[in-house]
Amino acid sequence: MAPFVATLIVVVALALILTDKLNHTIAAAGGAAAMMGAGLILGFYSEEQALEAMHYGALGLLLGMMVLVAILAPTGFFQYLAIKAGQLSRGNPWRLLLLLGGGTALVSLFFNNVTTVVLVGPITILITELLGINPIPILMAQALLSDTADVGTSVGDPASVLVASASGYSFTDFLTHSMPIVAVATLVTLLMLRFLFSKELSEGPAKPELVMTLDADEALQDRKTARRVMVVLAITIVLFILQRPLHISTELIALSAAAVALVWVRPNIREVLQRVDWPVLLFFTGLFVMVGGLEAAGVFEPIAEALAPLGHTNPRLLGVVIIWVVAALSALVDNVPVTIAMISLLGGLAAAGVNVSALWWAVVFGAGFGGNATKIGSGANILIASLSEQTSTPISARLWTRRGLPVAIATCIVGSILFVLFYDWLAR
Repeated sequence: MAPFVATLIVVVALALILTDKLNHTIAAAGGAAAMMGAGLILGFYSEEQALEAMHYGALGLLLGMMVLVAILAPTGFFQYLAIKAGQLSRGNPWRLLLLLGGGTALVSLFFNNVTTVVLVGPITILITELLGINPIPILMAQALLSDTADVGTSVGDPASVLVASASGYSFTDFLTHSMPIVAVATLVTLLMLRFLFSKELSEGPAKPELVMTLDADEALQDRKTARRVMVVLAITIVLFILQRPLHISTELIALSAAAVALVWVRPNIREVLQRVDWPVLLFFTGLFVMVGGLEAAGVFEPIAEALAPLGHTNPRLLGVVIIWVVAALSALVDNVPVTIAMISLLGGLAAAGVNVSALWWAVVFGAGFGGNATKIGSGANILIASLSEQTSTPISARLWTRRGLPVAIATCIVGSILFVLFYDWLAR
């Protein structure tokens, strides 16, 4: 009875989110409340278990980085970079895609790509309109490249934040294990974009000189604050790399960095807190409670028992299966609930004696690459599609699937091949 009820609660909550019947944060909160109520009535889930299900490290890391973004965003720093990229491209569509798409991916290694897209997307539309070129390849490249690249670090994507928190892998572990494979996948994504948008990218700009009229310095409204936040971020990254020898956690580093930035910059604290994405943190909290209820109800036990023999006999094949299953689910549902569920499943496999060291990376690759397939596969995709409605060529779900699905399949193939080839390294 308990497994059925717990599964039903999660399915209903996800269905409400997918069909836009209810705000995702409200649906997660409602699902968490329902899970707690059912757990207490049926006796399979207690308040103590719900608290234990929380990944406080992940929440702390996300909050710290969100505060840094909230301080940096109003300075105009992201808009400054976008304008500079547009001017460096000299109006060449392919060069503009490389600069804006690649720049967004690079920033997304350290900041949530949804925030990055929100800030850079409108400037991208303005630049493409001034040049007289199709904005769709540039906009989609920003989402697809950032979705692919941001799992290269332990702080770039919520999925990698969750995996790092659950597995104990450090920022450096992600740089040495995930980043090389993600770099290859990002290169493949670029090649796919070049092929899929060959017609659009071959059309020259109508007014290449107009982009040079934009004033990047004017966009950077608070150079002093931007400089200070970048100094704090640079020190934060160094501490991330040194976290293991220093014996400090990533969440402590992120929260301390946020505190230092607040003290140094002295911004209006109310405005900063208003820019923090609290609904995302509450969404995660609700998901933690729901998935904790699934685990307490024993939903993952039969799945772990069924997969355990394969994990013992052919862990490489199990890793490839995980990449594709997580990718497929992440294309249909946000990769956060999928990742949280996989964390519990890998915990069950570890309890059954399976070496899950490399399987954590399979979850990371599947979560990062699979979201490219559909318009709703990631938050960045949804935002880019929404921003495109301001242009004369809005991105439809069909158009996204025609261009995004081949990218997702290609990167998953690359991820699978490299996972098999370098399994021994990934398992260290």
